[in-house]
Amino acid sequence: MKRVLFLGYAVISYLVFFVTFLYAIGFVGNYVVPKAIDDGPETATGVAIAINIALLGLFGLQHSIMARPAFKRVWQKAVPQPIERATYCLASSACLILLFWAWRPMPGVVWDLTGTPFEMVMRVLFFGGWGLVLASSFMIDHFDLFGLRQAWLYFQGKEYTHHPFRTPFMYKYVRHPLYLGWFLAFWPTPVMTQGHLLFSFVATAYIVAATFIEEHDLINHLGDNYINYRKTTPRYFPIPKRKPVDASPPPDSTTPAK
Repeated sequence: MKRVLFLGYAVISYLVFFVTFLYAIGFVGNYVVPKAIDDGPETATGVAIAINIALLGLFGLQHSIMARPAFKRVWQKAVPQPIERATYCLASSACLILLFWAWRPMPGVVWDLTGTPFEMVMRVLFFGGWGLVLASSFMIDHFDLFGLRQAWLYFQGKEYTHHPFRTPFMYKYVRHPLYLGWFLAFWPTPVMTQGHLLFSFVATAYIVAATFIEEHDLINHLGDNYINYRKTTPRYFPIPKRKPVDASPPPDSTTPAK
């Protein structure tokens, strides 16, 4: 019975994540969803900045702290390993849902490319970024990253094992293609408002900071394999002259929602 409950919990957590991910596309891009990044009643600028940074900070703290090995060792005493990753993803989704609901718009326009040839370029880059985020997760095992593989193996009575160290597809050329996808998802927009700019700047700063913490954990876990990989492969943007090696981050590393 426990196996069925754990698998059902992981499936529900995954569905919540996937709906949240789809909503995030509409939220950041101002498409379709009931409340997007530039929607809602205006608030005093100082109050809006404070609330929005607090919301982003809450997501960042949850996303980083719960992903650290030291936290996991304590956390797994209360949450069984087969559903630990699913619980992490569910908590990340909850933080994002709160952000969508409580976000305060800041409508001042920084740039407006509507009606220019650059409008379509921005939209293509925007959707390309979200596509790269999703594609990158499948390169390293999408279902492991979001907790389904762990619960499925437990359901089958099998022990969970990490994937071997390798470099699938984009990971041969950049260490963090998923983060590159987030950058493209956040920054290219035909109309950049002050609220969108704040969101993009703080989210980017968090990703850059989280990268250093994540790579420190990966070096501790993988040793020389990751050190050599880091020496030969750029962090975010592909540089053609560098020679790739056969190595990649394991699927349980921190990612935005990583």
